[in-house]
Amino acid sequence: MNKKIVVTEFAGGGFVVGLIFVHTIADGIGLAQFLNAVAEIARGLPNPTVEPAWSREVIPNPPKLPPGGPPVFPSFKLLDATVDLSADHINHVKARHLELTGQRCSTFDVAVSNLWQSRTRAINLDPGVDVHVCFFANTRHLLRQVLPPEGGYYGNCIYPMTTTASSGRIASAELIDVISIIRDAKARLPDEFAKWAAGDFKDDPYEFSFTYSSLFVTDWTRLGLLDVDFGWGKPLHVIPFAYLDIMAIGIIGAPPAPQKGTRVMTHCVEKEHMQAFLEEMKGCA
Repeated sequence: MNKKIVVTEFAGGGFVVGLIFVHTIADGIGLAQFLNAVAEIARGLPNPTVEPAWSREVIPNPPKLPPGGPPVFPSFKLLDATVDLSADHINHVKARHLELTGQRCSTFDVAVSNLWQSRTRAINLDPGVDVHVCFFANTRHLLRQVLPPEGGYYGNCIYPMTTTASSGRIASAELIDVISIIRDAKARLPDEFAKWAAGDFKDDPYEFSFTYSSLFVTDWTRLGLLDVDFGWGKPLHVIPFAYLDIMAIGIIGAPPAPQKGTRVMTHCVEKEHMQAFLEEMKGCA
């Protein structure tokens, strides 16, 4: 795996592990598996608990669509912002969603809905303009029959799920309704992935449109990065070091231990929209 690891030690005894890796080789779960394997060997284990599996040949590879024009990569002037959502807020929204819909929702659903709605309100597009949110779903559970039964596959096994609504609808909706839109997209995953795997698709889901009206989100809380232990205990915090200015992105993570709640790390609005975005997000906290 093409990667670079840098360790910085502090005078107080702590240290930071910085990692650069090529995302085309492995997804976040695969990266965490690799780091956990390195950490286990560093702790003296003779072999990793989970043996790595190559198995690239079992991943669906449907026929490619005819190539279109060259991709367009904008260069937005996006700024970083981090907002913590309290455990009380998350639990309140979950309880409200259950009361109104009879269905449970996840912390991911609440965090992404807060982020999408806050950003949509902040950038203030015309109400009829479509806004999009794309999240990268793990599909290992949909490939249990072909992936190694003991686990260990560390390559890419993600499928991008995109959902779209008008700016006016997302900006004015109750948060519970935005959560329902996110949950509906998640529910479509098995069918859409099966159709894509069978070659039954008109548009390549992996061909992204990098526009200011599009938001890309990913969840770091279930990757396993917070479990990596080189012998000094698990990490207090895991954060992204750098972003790409071609895409507006939000990462759902956790605040530094022992704090509770959910940390939303973003690189998704330009300077003119930052104050409004922070006010919207802090209203959710």
